[in-house]
Amino acid sequence: MICRIALSFILSLTYSLSIAQTQASYVKEILEYQEHLNIEFADSAQSPLTKEGLSIFKELDFFPIDQNFKIVAKFIRTEGEKPFEMPTTTSRKPIYVKYGEAHFLFDGEPHKLSIYQNLALSKRPGFEDYLFLPFNDHTNGFGSYGGGRFMDLRIPEGEILIIDFNKAYNPYCAYNHKYSCPIPPEENSLNFPVKAGVMNYDHH
Repeated sequence: MICRIALSFILSLTYSLSIAQTQASYVKEILEYQEHLNIEFADSAQSPLTKEGLSIFKELDFFPIDQNFKIVAKFIRTEGEKPFEMPTTTSRKPIYVKYGEAHFLFDGEPHKLSIYQNLALSKRPGFEDYLFLPFNDHTNGFGSYGGGRFMDLRIPEGEILIIDFNKAYNPYCAYNHKYSCPIPPEENSLNFPVKAGVMNYDHH
């Protein structure tokens, strides 16, 4: 549950940050992000696409850019969590730990997402503050990939965490079955459609 003080905190932050960035500059930021993804996918050296998929690739499909899906959340660090094996689409079970929780409002309703840290990845230079947000929502199989989507985050300096669903992306399994991808935990199933970010890819 989210207490009333936390709700007031989130509401005030949402208002303050919503007026800090104009719609035009925000659209430009997301378009640049989308262009970066398309360049990456078109590059045979780093693309997750199959050889056949790469030969016909033009660009990824995205939901319309919607600044309402740039969420201002209250970040709560969860201490004392035990590392666990996160299920994947194969027998691989990478070790994660729940690092914190993001509490936020969407359409006036409170929601919570768990944020994870990959223990092996956190030991690599440059990834010490890397956090992982896998999630499901009501668009799964209806516009977005049926297996859920991911987001990359960084450890915030304070108690404000920005979750921009316009930067949500598909796991590599959506493009090539050779990959082993984490399955979003049930606790990260949102009860509303996230019509933002990368859409489903059906050109296997």
